[in-house]
Amino acid sequence: MDRIMAAQVFVAIVERGSMINAAEALNMSRAMVTRYLSEMEKWSGARLLHRTTRKLSLTDAGEGTLLRCRKLLQLSVEMESVAESGDEALRGLLRLSCSQSFGQGAVVIAVAEFLRRHPQLNIDLQLESRAVNLVEDRIDLALRITNDLDPNLIARPLSHCDSVVCASPAYLATHGTPRKPDDLALHNCLTYTYFGKSLWSFERDGKKSSVPVSGNLSANESLVLLTGAVEGVGIVMQPVYSAAALIASGQLVRLLPEWQPQSMGIFAIYSTRRQMPVALRALLDFLVEWFAANPRWIKQDAQLLR
Repeated sequence: MDRIMAAQVFVAIVERGSMINAAEALNMSRAMVTRYLSEMEKWSGARLLHRTTRKLSLTDAGEGTLLRCRKLLQLSVEMESVAESGDEALRGLLRLSCSQSFGQGAVVIAVAEFLRRHPQLNIDLQLESRAVNLVEDRIDLALRITNDLDPNLIARPLSHCDSVVCASPAYLATHGTPRKPDDLALHNCLTYTYFGKSLWSFERDGKKSSVPVSGNLSANESLVLLTGAVEGVGIVMQPVYSAAALIASGQLVRLLPEWQPQSMGIFAIYSTRRQMPVALRALLDFLVEWFAANPRWIKQDAQLLR
């Protein structure tokens, strides 16, 4: 648990009079405020607030904890001032989370460049197929590709991710090649487990088309679906950065090239905008610039599809 942030949340709840007001003041979701308060009570080993439908009030333990939290926050401000006024080298540990395919295909390239600039910093990159809980999993920054972002999350858009539809030569030889998006409904399409009913969307010359697809293999990780496609199980829609090398090598064939699959957003998600650690702020700003500058992983992959 980030105890500095938990202390800040607890102080905000007391000063603002409610968890809703604290969430607004900290630009944080109420769910996140509740989790931090729960963690603070676990840390202190006591109930800190009396909760009623009308107001919150401090327990005896809460009174003492409030004083200690304020001292802790003041100390953290003083420590940050010392760090910023002295050696400007970034130090410490940042924990990042993203999917395996995104981590291997893009994030590690950005992280490598960032670490070359800040060699005294450490980054722990956690590859997860699920949406992590930032507080419980002690993640500083989660990178996600989605068009269905929870509005309660604090997120900064980084870029977009183009996709491509493809299948193996063996599959196409047996089942035929789709010529238009609607043909996909008649094929075995490999889909993501957590997407529920899969609807693949396309656009061509301003015309949009959405097709419900299904198949006999689903997975919660892009690389599994790609391997299934290479083995001839069915058709996949995958990020360009993940499928481009397989298409270039001939293991997969790009389908419907005149139709552009729906692009997805790339977001950086973090727990709060206030009192963000210097190293995390530097990494976030770097990622914004890195993705905005036509990163080489996108450029190279686009060239492979031509």
